[in-house]
Amino acid sequence: MSNFSLPAETRAKTGKGASRALRREGRVPVVVYGGNAEPVAAHVEEKELVRLLNTGNFFDGEVEIVVDGAAVKTVAKDVAVHPVTDRPEHVDFLRV
Repeated sequence: MSNFSLPAETRAKTGKGASRALRREGRVPVVVYGGNAEPVAAHVEEKELVRLLNTGNFFDGEVEIVVDGAAVKTVAKDVAVHPVTDRPEHVDFLRV
């Protein structure tokens, strides 16, 4: 079981247009949900996320999401990828 750390920043806007703007800047929208807390909409660096996805055991371990200085232990539940380019478009994380 591997442990990863992924820095993230909260995002003020959600929706299709805001997500597309983030992707043009090299960021990937993510949502951290579960537990007794409210869902957190954030975004991460695409290069860092792809590096972790290419390790081969991204879904097997815990991913520590550091959102604006606060660390949250999560597991990756789903990664939506573009059907042609295979670039990650969205990630869902579940709190542990």
